[in-house]
Amino acid sequence: MKWSRVALAGLLLSGLSACSTSPPAEPDNLCDIFREKPDWHKAALKMTERWGTPVQVVMAMMYQESSFVHDAKPPMEYFLFIPIGRASSAYGYAQVKDETWAQYQEETGNGWSDRDEFEDAIDFMGWYTAKAQRVNGVSKWDAYRQYLNYHEGWGGYRRGTYRSKAWLMSVARRVEARAQRYGAQYRQCKNRLPSGGWFS
Repeated sequence: MKWSRVALAGLLLSGLSACSTSPPAEPDNLCDIFREKPDWHKAALKMTERWGTPVQVVMAMMYQESSFVHDAKPPMEYFLFIPIGRASSAYGYAQVKDETWAQYQEETGNGWSDRDEFEDAIDFMGWYTAKAQRVNGVSKWDAYRQYLNYHEGWGGYRRGTYRSKAWLMSVARRVEARAQRYGAQYRQCKNRLPSGGWFS
């Protein structure tokens, strides 16, 4: 009997863990995302309070980067059917490279953060977009230009490297459109959403 209770507790905990890292069932609706994952809403509100970037902008960018997969990585590259590594060290919800994550940790003092933790990933994106406003003058509400900054880096955006990448500008427009949809959805449900945590 005692073993059975321990086994059951383990199964319940593993189930909760799977639910916490699995992508949302309805990623096209921000209200549904936050109803399913109230802890994500709490983290998103915390990000906005700290960095000032609208929830819908960061969530649209995160969807584009990882489809909300916690351990997303770039695809493996091959030479003559032999795997030779990935295109970059990008990892996690926000698809952050090693060196950029290290810079975030150093500048924010968030040394224990992890790229596959939603709260840390969304805080990173808030930091990144706030810095894009500071160094390049891009509004935190401008999902199109924020995504170009995110993809090309602050320096690359300043040099205009995206101008020769029609495909990237097209992707950025899709991010912008998603942010607008998310924003319209969020305005309808924000005040009825739980703020996150066990007792919401």
